[in-house]
Amino acid sequence: MSVTQSWQQCRTAQFSATWSASGTVITVDGELDAANSDQLAVYVERNARRASRVIVDMRDLDFIGTAGFSALHRINVVCSGAQLSWAMVPSPAVRRLLRVCDPDGTLPVTTPIEEPLLERVAAHDARPLLQLVAQAR
Repeated sequence: MSVTQSWQQCRTAQFSATWSASGTVITVDGELDAANSDQLAVYVERNARRASRVIVDMRDLDFIGTAGFSALHRINVVCSGAQLSWAMVPSPAVRRLLRVCDPDGTLPVTTPIEEPLLERVAAHDARPLLQLVAQAR
């Protein structure tokens, strides 16, 4: 399985993308608010084009404001227009926001257990790193 990665620091949040033959996983860490939510939407749009399945992993997101919901809605519109399958894995903060802003559950939500793409990426990330050591004389 070929996996490549991209990373972006953006104010109080970090975005990273991991691509494999089965799809793209975009991980969001930190805090998502009006200062950086548009950048997340642009980042997802730019990186989602590489696969037909996109997962936005927000499990490590500590805070999300209403601007973050707007970004998620924009991601939904873009993915639907491009006929890309996508879903998010929410943190407790994202779940709270979705209860208020998306009570009908129109945005796609998944869990790590339901999403084999997350397992494949995690298995790749769990491989031990090789360390170069000087040869003993």
